Amino acid sequence: MWNFLGAVKSKIMVLNSVSGEKVNKHIDYSFQMSESLSSRETSFLINEETMFQKNQQSKDSIFFRDGIRQIDFVLSYVDDIKKDAELKAERRKEFEKNLRKTGLELEIEDKRDSEDGRTYFVKIHAPWEVLVTYAEVLGIKMPIKESDIPRPKHTPISYVLGPVRLPLSVKYPRPEYFTAQFSRHRQELFLIEDQATFFPSSSRNRIVYYILSRCPFGIEDGKKRFGIERLLNSNTYSSAYPLHDGQYWKPSEPPNPTNERYTLHQNWARFSYFYKEQPLDLIKNYYGEKIGIYFVFLGFYTEMLFFAAVVGLACFIYGLLSMEHNTSSTEICDPEIGGQMIMCPLCDQVCDYWRLNSTCLASKFSHLFDNESTVFFAIFMGIWVTLFLEFWKQRQARLEYEWDLVDFEEEQQQLQLRPEFEAMCKHRKLNAVTKEMEPYMPLYTRIPWYCLSGATVTLWMSLVVTSMVAVIVYRLSVFATFASFMESDASLKQVKSFLTPQITTSLTGSCLNFIVILILNFFYEKISAWITKMEIPRTYQEYESSLTLKMFLFQFVNFYSSCFYVAFFKGKFVGYPGKYTYLFNEWRSEECDPGGCLIELTTQLTIIMTGKQIFGNIKEAIYPLALNWWRRRKARTNSEKLYSRWEQDHDLESFGPLGLFYEYLETVTQFGFVTLFVASFPLAPLLALINNIVEIRVDAWKLTTQYRRTVASKAHSIGVWQDILYGMAVLSVATNAFIVAFTSDIIPRLVYYYAYSTNATQPMTGYVNNSLSVFLIADFPNHTAPSEKRDFITCRYRDYRYPPDDENKYFHNMQFWHVLAAKMTFIIVMEHVVFLVKFLLAWMIPDVPKDVVERIKREKLMTIKILHDFELNKLKENLGINSNEFAKHVMIEENKAQLAKSTI
Repeated sequence: MWNFLGAVKSKIMVLNSVSGEKVNKHIDYSFQMSESLSSRETSFLINEETMFQKNQQSKDSIFFRDGIRQIDFVLSYVDDIKKDAELKAERRKEFEKNLRKTGLELEIEDKRDSEDGRTYFVKIHAPWEVLVTYAEVLGIKMPIKESDIPRPKHTPISYVLGPVRLPLSVKYPRPEYFTAQFSRHRQELFLIEDQATFFPSSSRNRIVYYILSRCPFGIEDGKKRFGIERLLNSNTYSSAYPLHDGQYWKPSEPPNPTNERYTLHQNWARFSYFYKEQPLDLIKNYYGEKIGIYFVFLGFYTEMLFFAAVVGLACFIYGLLSMEHNTSSTEICDPEIGGQMIMCPLCDQVCDYWRLNSTCLASKFSHLFDNESTVFFAIFMGIWVTLFLEFWKQRQARLEYEWDLVDFEEEQQQLQLRPEFEAMCKHRKLNAVTKEMEPYMPLYTRIPWYCLSGATVTLWMSLVVTSMVAVIVYRLSVFATFASFMESDASLKQVKSFLTPQITTSLTGSCLNFIVILILNFFYEKISAWITKMEIPRTYQEYESSLTLKMFLFQFVNFYSSCFYVAFFKGKFVGYPGKYTYLFNEWRSEECDPGGCLIELTTQLTIIMTGKQIFGNIKEAIYPLALNWWRRRKARTNSEKLYSRWEQDHDLESFGPLGLFYEYLETVTQFGFVTLFVASFPLAPLLALINNIVEIRVDAWKLTTQYRRTVASKAHSIGVWQDILYGMAVLSVATNAFIVAFTSDIIPRLVYYYAYSTNATQPMTGYVNNSLSVFLIADFPNHTAPSEKRDFITCRYRDYRYPPDDENKYFHNMQFWHVLAAKMTFIIVMEHVVFLVKFLLAWMIPDVPKDVVERIKREKLMTIKILHDFELNKLKENLGINSNEFAKHVMIEENKAQLAKSTI
């Protein structure tokens, strides 16, 4: 492959004839010198030529010095004075020589002309012959005819959404075409008006990166070394990146092509456009399909959140309007009812008795999220998540057609062997597909690394659980302090306060837990990347899949463990005043508020979810901005030098191969908050909606202004994240059913309403008294009784147990078993109903919309017809119009075409 284009001089003939002699002289000279000198010496001699005046070049130029050849990629490096400096120089020399052999054209900028006075820049241009050859190798689809299929028409309701629409020239920057995989032997078939602009810049940088990732740079330790990634890892080159089109704040000036970066910034990255739709086709054209599909997913998810947010807000408003008429909170706040109920101490010895009406405001606030609408919203979200995933499959199928990904095969660079894998491999094995010898690592050599990886992940998950237990211990240890401070005589004087000891410790504990989560997450990101490398994955795809599994498992435990604890464990194993359960035989288990633990779960969820979103957006905005400011500050040491386009981009932050991975991880983690615990917090979808509206613009702003342009790569789906979303959707049905049954107070209220109420006009009257059991103070063990003696004979506690004067005293009464049976029945019924609706919706909604199926068939048919007519015309020219042989070929080709139609 390396010699398929011949000598470099023969490649240059495709350039403009006006400046051809000048360019030939320049490239011939640099090629001859590269045979005998290092890249550093070559760059010095190139820059000494009198043919070029640096001050005549625009700082926004994206061309070579001749103003004709477009820069498709840039490599940079700095002189290394360490012991391996000569080795790195030799690697660069060999690498650049081999790049020239593939047909790429290089132009080197000396460090003396750079702003910092120490960085060399290697500019790379792919001429036409290279582009057409590798476009065929990569199977890039190019237009052969303008499509006759009209774009989908707007429905009548879509005209109401006129303000959110973008101009058609921005939304659809190019017409739709019928496309076919490019073939250099059929160039006449394709719509080539100008060779310089036929391949978009995203395709050009993708082709150049493909060559860079496979270009050899020498033989070391008896093995052939190749690939720009290995050179970057060894600091032979400091960076490799394609150029942005120009400045993001102003359009390009001729001869530069249209500045798509400016268009994206004006119509996508500005926060004042938060209500506008995204220019998805333009994003795809500029950054590639892989980044494009992320923003399609994020935008679609945000649109679907709008409906969940509206319903959740309606449920919250219902709770707000019915708060004053809630019988339970009315009884708790009533001085004659709640004010007369003396509650048992919440901790041993130092805690005093307290009156129930001291939790008046907390009980009213709890009703906002724990009311009849909670059940409805839990069922609604189970259906919503199904609709979201099913409609996303349709959106994805439509996207595959619109972006020419129907016959997509996995990106070659994702399946490429990682340099680290090759370096560690001592064995080689025959590939059954390619029939070539490839590096191979036996399973037994990798088992120790897998064991280390598994042990590390388990250790960190255990650390998360340990930190959660530590927070629980913190809450238990400080609870007594808050209780003794807030529940002294004031509680017995019927003071109503929102800041009960439970709420106070819950707030401080949630804030502390959030800080611990951020700290653990910061360190685990570094650890997980390290242990994934230690596993020595074979390909980049395997590396990303392994890292995804580790990061998601950890994030799941880290962010959700405290919520699971409050929802399903807190207050469930407390015991009763005469026989409490203890943590580590020292701290009494936490109790829930008399109104239930749902308000504490809401508090925990709100702090973690809101804190994570605010912290994430601030970090995403400030982190690259601060780094770029500092990098430019250090680089601009020679202000009289030309601050060129490649230097400006060099000083930007690199998005990195895992940049998109962390964006998906953040979105999927938020999806968990919205679905897994949404029964306790109907406003979660609204918070997620607001965050995502900001997130889209923050991501757009940082990509267009603060990051280098990424190498365009293809993807036809969101990959393994889709399977994770499906798993969380199924789990969310179970978690919300259990939250309604065991964390919410709705089931005990319904049981009382239908089975135990004795008031026909106001059925819920007396519920609070019914839900509290009686304990004889004399039965307190000495080590748990309050130190200060009171005149009370009994106190109350939250449970369903027989009173002390019954023969079964302190055993669970029949109402407890009725409530438990009702809770289990509700869980079974809700899960079966939601799952039945889910399966029906999944069966009714096709994965690929009918109109997309028809459009795919139409395009395949037209493509075959166009190719058929092209081949016949070509054959006609070769064989002659009246020849019998031509007629035979026509019949054969027509039969083939008919057969192809029948298969479609």
